[in-house]
Amino acid sequence: MTSQAPVGADKKIAAGICGILLGALGVHKFILGYTTEGLVMLLVTVLTCFIASPVMGLVGLIEGIIYLTKTDQEFVDTYIRNRRGWF
Repeated sequence: MTSQAPVGADKKIAAGICGILLGALGVHKFILGYTTEGLVMLLVTVLTCFIASPVMGLVGLIEGIIYLTKTDQEFVDTYIRNRRGWF
């Protein structure tokens, strides 16, 4: 008997790592298809001349850790099916 990961679980690792490493730019949001949230993070970082990048980076770090600590099924249910944009 083989167990398959739920559809959308393949984005978990990429979004989690990008959230941790590139969180201030919102790359992890774009990976998950959250264009508005990704643009918010990117524009806050760029339009403040990177002054707010530590705050956006912290948000990305927290979200990346949350993504990676969820099971595949929890991740898909929360971020793919229910489209929860923040935390």
